[in-house]
Amino acid sequence: MHQYLFPRSFKTNYLEADYGDGLYIYDKAGKKYLDGCSGALISNLGHRNKDIIAAVEKQFAKLEFAHPSRWRTDIAEEAAAAVAETAPGDLDNVWFVSGGSEAVETALKLARQYYVERDGEGSGKHVTIGRWNSYHGSTIGTMSVAGSMARRRVFLPLFKESPKIPSTYCYRCHFRKRYPQCGLLCAHALEEMIQIIGPQYISSFIAEPIVGSTAGAVVPPDEYWPMLREICDRYDILLIADEVMTGCGRTGKNFCVDHWNVVPDIIATAKGMAAGYMPTGGIIARNHLIEAIKNGSGAFMHGHTYNGNPMSAAAVAAVFRYMKEHKVVENAAKMGELLGAGLKKIGEGSAIIGEVRGKGLMWGFEVVKDKASKEPFEKKLAAANVVTRACIEEGLIIYPSSGQITGTGGDNFMIGPPLVITEPQVKELLEKLKAGIEKAENAIAK
Repeated sequence: MHQYLFPRSFKTNYLEADYGDGLYIYDKAGKKYLDGCSGALISNLGHRNKDIIAAVEKQFAKLEFAHPSRWRTDIAEEAAAAVAETAPGDLDNVWFVSGGSEAVETALKLARQYYVERDGEGSGKHVTIGRWNSYHGSTIGTMSVAGSMARRRVFLPLFKESPKIPSTYCYRCHFRKRYPQCGLLCAHALEEMIQIIGPQYISSFIAEPIVGSTAGAVVPPDEYWPMLREICDRYDILLIADEVMTGCGRTGKNFCVDHWNVVPDIIATAKGMAAGYMPTGGIIARNHLIEAIKNGSGAFMHGHTYNGNPMSAAAVAAVFRYMKEHKVVENAAKMGELLGAGLKKIGEGSAIIGEVRGKGLMWGFEVVKDKASKEPFEKKLAAANVVTRACIEEGLIIYPSSGQITGTGGDNFMIGPPLVITEPQVKELLEKLKAGIEKAENAIAK
């Protein structure tokens, strides 16, 4: 039979999804799987949420599309207000796009235009500094600022490389130091890079508050983000938080930067913004950035066909309304503590888990050959995939990745269930994961 759908990988045997219900997805044979990673940490409210579906259907019956170059809609205004209400500080200005890659591209372009509006067309501030072990999207622009080598190497000739500093990967510290004696060299590396390039050329610094699938939920020390904020302020550089994965309640706060009381200049977010019910992403910007455009040229020189799409806006407004009414962020914090304690216990009892790390309902496992030396498994084994297959047999879906060690080595996987998970479902997830890891250990030992 000819296959018309171009698959993501011709070497993967995909499960055949039939329908979803809450935290679960059912295949065509009727087998039930607990969605332990919310797809890719996106289905924050689970599957077939009747409130969100009803809101989208209502908008569909009213108006499905209105081009943003000519129309404003009440539903887009409502969605923007709901998002801005949850953002920290004076992050009051929302620009909607179709996904995370577009959101990051938008943030980078806004950062550049802000300085042109403020200082004139001769402004030299255009460089964005990124970090290694980061993922910001799959477009040419986002790949240039990201440091996920496995995803970039084929396309290196297509983009202009952006400068990068090490990420906050304490388990495998770039500087071979231990926290807190390290003095946060990973944060000071930003100031050093700024001085090397020259602050007059730098528009922004971008980072994920907690590193996502590139390294598996790497959480920074508490001092890290406040230090970034101070450095960026001192050198007149915009701080961009990539909260595509960490935002919208995922870590037990509205946005992950709230854990450290930091207000970035721009937040790029997506995934949980519409919880998978419509393709949606966006940025949230501080007032002075938008005022510079308003009082300058008067127009943001950027746009997409689906900016502020009414269907996506209906999903966003409904998602944020549901989260507020049902205290979903509070549930993520509460269930996150319970889940985290159980995950750490599983990690401690496993011979192949080197570290368990995370916040809220965003957790990562580093898979290793030797816990004492932190030696990874050989790449050809694809250890994260071995664990994934074992968990699938147990009826649990997890999110595997690799390449966190020098861009190509190492294995990790993430656990990130929907934010509406209950205590019995946390227990179910832990039981299935424990059984899956034990099954993977036995398979690897053979």
